[in-house]
Amino acid sequence: MGKYSKEDIQRLVKEEDVNFIRLQFTDILGVIKNVEIPTSQLDKALDNKMMFDGSSIDGFVRIEESDMYLFPDLDTWVVFPWITGKGKVARLICDIYSPDGTPFAGDPRTNLKRVLKEMEELGFTHFNLGPEPEFFLFKLDDRGEPSLELNDHGGYFDLAPMDLGENCRRDIVLELEEMGFEIEASHHEVAPGQHEIDFKYADAIKACDDIQTFKLVVKTIARKHGLHATFMPKPLFGVNGSGMHMNVSLFDGDRNTFLDEDGELKLSETAYQFIAGIIEHAKGFTAVTNPLVNSYKRLVPGYEAPCYIAWSGQNRSPLIRIPASRGLSTRVEVRSVDPAANPYLAMAVLLGAGLDGIRRKLTPPNAVDRNIYAMNKREREAVGIEDLPGTLYLALEELQKDEVMTKALGEHILNNFVEAKEIEWDMFRTSVHPWEREQYLKMY
Repeated sequence: MGKYSKEDIQRLVKEEDVNFIRLQFTDILGVIKNVEIPTSQLDKALDNKMMFDGSSIDGFVRIEESDMYLFPDLDTWVVFPWITGKGKVARLICDIYSPDGTPFAGDPRTNLKRVLKEMEELGFTHFNLGPEPEFFLFKLDDRGEPSLELNDHGGYFDLAPMDLGENCRRDIVLELEEMGFEIEASHHEVAPGQHEIDFKYADAIKACDDIQTFKLVVKTIARKHGLHATFMPKPLFGVNGSGMHMNVSLFDGDRNTFLDEDGELKLSETAYQFIAGIIEHAKGFTAVTNPLVNSYKRLVPGYEAPCYIAWSGQNRSPLIRIPASRGLSTRVEVRSVDPAANPYLAMAVLLGAGLDGIRRKLTPPNAVDRNIYAMNKREREAVGIEDLPGTLYLALEELQKDEVMTKALGEHILNNFVEAKEIEWDMFRTSVHPWEREQYLKMY
């Protein structure tokens, strides 16, 4: 049974004085889309009869097969607390269905549900995610456009007056809590203008829904403070980029299958196999977890972002870290993911990689408990540490070679994702950038 029934939604619309409802979904590129309806159309939406033009959404369908249906997930009901005026605006997140009544293969949320069914077939009930999304705050200019002027010069865990984003961050937290988020931490990050807000873990679908809602709230409240919030992975040269570390665990009912009180590091055989799967497919999933040309400006040595394929129970330089908490909190932290990633697709490939490790009973390489950034290439090669792809182009090549990762995305999403990203890479490759003019215009 879900949290809400149709009757509950109809009652809440009246009690909360809701005038409009946004039927929200996410496209293949991770961009939030919505169809807004007046409450007079609520019954039609609750009966799964609300249609939209799928041909206008990146990566969905061709114009000759454009009709798509929105199936609201009633448990995602929330009223936006920051919207005032004549009535309130509420939100329902939807799955996308084809006219024949079947789930649409190009819907990232539906695709993740498909991979979760494969997880259940292996005897697990839940794939939990605790995300750590980071973002930058820039000032808006006189025209209301984002500038490159930061609103503070703070550093890790700084307070006002160094952290001038503190009031904005606090308002974001208050709005999130009013919408039902359980906030675990909120602080300034390492780079000037950079912030992190962590919220409690949830099962994979809800956690991905929460990430998308989080991004919407952060951007909305930042603008109220005269700021622009960006989840671009590396907006500034010479400082840390923004990551979205994914803390994941597999459960069987109430049992965390990653925990073994008698095992080395108190990790179970399942946990080690999952880690091995992540390492096996790290090159293959990077195009999905780091989907922008700009993502690869973050994945470089020296700025705390992992660019080497390794794991550790201690240090923070490898791709995978095992946080110290045990018991129900035993988890694997995948540190390469950035906040530009479509969370539904990122979780699908991470879960697909981990499940492959479990199916094949893979054994991970030895943990690397020293600072990998301080190792030279020969030292890394000696212990079998490989590099993540260095560009989006290389990452796309690795993705298409990895059968497990292509299966985790499905043919429709894979083809449309790769096509969009190849266009993005080619636009970047053929553009003339300011750096080139600065270096070459006078010299040659």
